[in-house]
Order: sequence, then C-alpha cells, then structure tokens
Amino acid sequence: MAPTYPECDETDLRATLKAIAELKPITVFHEPINIRAENVARIAEEARMRGAHLNTDVFSTRNSWQKYALGSLKSVQLIAKEVGLKTRLHLWPDKSLGSADLVESMPKPAAYQQWLLRWWNRVSEWPR
Repeated sequence: MAPTYPECDETDLRATLKAIAELKPITVFHEPINIRAENVARIAEEARMRGAHLNTDVFSTRNSWQKYALGSLKSVQLIAKEVGLKTRLHLWPDKSLGSADLVESMPKPAAYQQWLLRWWNRVSEWPR
C-alpha cells in the first residue's frame, strides 16, 4: 500500500484496508508518497499525461509535506486497527519526520519520538 497519494482520503484508505483485510495478509506496508528525488515531478507529469490531477500543494513546503505525511500515517494506523489489521501493519515514516525541529514542535515530543522509533525498528512477519 505504498505509496499513497494526497488524493487518498480516509474513505479511500478505509476501502483499501478493508479489501486488504479480506485477503488475510501477513504484513501490510504503508508509506505516503514522499518528496525524495524527482518523485513529485515524475508522478505529476504522468498524472497530467493521463488527464488526472495530483494535489501537489502538499509538496510545496517541507512543513506542508510533513503535515500530509503524518496525517496519512496516523489515518492508516487508526483504520488498520478498525479493520483488524493492527498487528499486521508496518508503517514507513520518512526519516525527515524525525527532524529535531519537528519532534520538538509536537505536543508530546518524547511520545512522538518513540512512535517513530517503533516503526523504524519494526520487524515484519514473513511467510515461513
């Protein structure tokens, strides 16, 4: 389930996770689209060629991208719990979400840092 795009709202994410849950997955990976390399430009161009619109506003600043990415990660975490995939979920928060300025801006910096570390160090299940 990676990457997801800004157009993927909670309704889309819920429908996707419900469909995935029916498959009884071993692991569900999620990562919101990130701004590494030329991801945004490449994807926006592909969308344009197909007549689709990509909400690139979320990539206009580091702050807006971080807000989008965190919102997406937290939404997927909550929905995965709702649909019975909590123990199967593996989020991939970008390392930039652990920048000192962002961590310190959080209401509970230590809890936020622990949340990131838990996902960054999660070992996923694999078929035996």
